[in-house]
Amino acid sequence: MTPLYPFRFEPLYKRYLWGGRRLADVLGKQLPPGDDYAESWEVADHASGQSVVAAGPLAGTTLHQLVTERGAELLGRHAPQPGSPQARFPLLFKLLDAQKVLSVQVHPDDAGGAKLTPPDLGKTEAWVVLHAEPGSVVYAGLKRGFDRPALEREVIRGTSELCLHKIEPKVGDCIFIPAGVVHALGAGIVIAEIQQASDTTFRLYDWKRVGADGKERPLHIQQSLDAIDYQIGPVNPQRPRVVEESGVRKEELVRCDKFELSRWQLSQPQAIGGDGRCYLICVLEGEVAIEGDAAGAPLKRGQTILVPASVATNLSPSGSATVLISALPS
Repeated sequence: MTPLYPFRFEPLYKRYLWGGRRLADVLGKQLPPGDDYAESWEVADHASGQSVVAAGPLAGTTLHQLVTERGAELLGRHAPQPGSPQARFPLLFKLLDAQKVLSVQVHPDDAGGAKLTPPDLGKTEAWVVLHAEPGSVVYAGLKRGFDRPALEREVIRGTSELCLHKIEPKVGDCIFIPAGVVHALGAGIVIAEIQQASDTTFRLYDWKRVGADGKERPLHIQQSLDAIDYQIGPVNPQRPRVVEESGVRKEELVRCDKFELSRWQLSQPQAIGGDGRCYLICVLEGEVAIEGDAAGAPLKRGQTILVPASVATNLSPSGSATVLISALPS
């Protein structure tokens, strides 16, 4: 049986009315013609998008095949039970270009997702800001004092945005959005996002705009109101916990029951993997050679690789580099 190795996947591009060209202009993606590229799904195992291995002896294999056929090697301690009908890779990593403001939305938790047809996971997520135009904003959580009755009043008036906590993010900010937090990306922002492997979104408000068909997109007001966690309130950027080690500065950005997210600043080779967990690695700045990478070239800004749980490897920066590391909980 072919040994597993660090996997690069073919990006899956998603086109929506709020997208643009910054996935190419900022992150170097090789986009086809068009000016509405909103998302690049880098690692995904979902009915809405399936990652395919891009290089090496397992090129052409889907991520779902790896989970179902090589789950213990790929996911280690997080491997699904053999034959489980729900077996899939539990995280989804993507890059987003908000050329225009996104709809105001909320995602259900796992209990809410299980009630859907077909059932889905909940969607807890975290954003890391890679680019922000001057004056760009994000909406994260409700302002203090807004409970469900207060929000419902503004929804009826068509002024939902008055309830939203608004911040102007800086490049490097990390914003943690648990399931149940109402949120929206403003225009002019590019982010990296780690999330549960869900594609369920309830749209609360869409700024009264229309789609390509000239009609307003459908809203999911009742589902949104039911899914919101009214106890959370305003959400602000995370305060990283920093650990300095020889040749690497590690910032712990998010630690929750769905995933862990950290940012490493590398100036010399660093070992990773072989500890029973798989890792998603995305280069934010510089270039990084990955031992065992079948592509035979350094990983560059905006490129992502998956290190299986059974693989121990080394990250070797060209000079210095910054990488985003996502993993399942330890």
